[in-house]
Amino acid sequence: MKYISQFLLLGLAVIVLLGLQYQYWFGENGHLERKQLSAEIEKQQQRNDSQSFANELLKTDVFDLKNGLEAVEEHARLDLGLIKANETFVQLSTAATAEPYKN
Repeated sequence: MKYISQFLLLGLAVIVLLGLQYQYWFGENGHLERKQLSAEIEKQQQRNDSQSFANELLKTDVFDLKNGLEAVEEHARLDLGLIKANETFVQLSTAATAEPYKN
C-alpha cells in the first residue's frame, strides 16, 4: 500500500510536469509563439527602417521645394521636360542597337 501511494504521487508529479512543459512549448503565449512573434517584429522593424529612410528623403525634398528654386527647376526639367530660353534640348537613346540578321 505504501508503494502504491508513492507510485501514484510520482505519476501525478510527472503528469503535472508534462502539462507544464506542454504549456511552455505549445500553449498560448508559449515559447514557439514567442519565437514567431520575435521574427515578425524583426521583419516589421526592417520595414520601418526602410520607410524611415524614404520619409527622410521626402522631407528633404519638400524642404528644398519650399525653400529653393533649384529643386523646382530640377523637377520641371525631369518630370515635365521643360528647358530654359537659349537652351537646346538633346535626347539620347539608351536602347541597344541591333544589327540586322545577315546571311
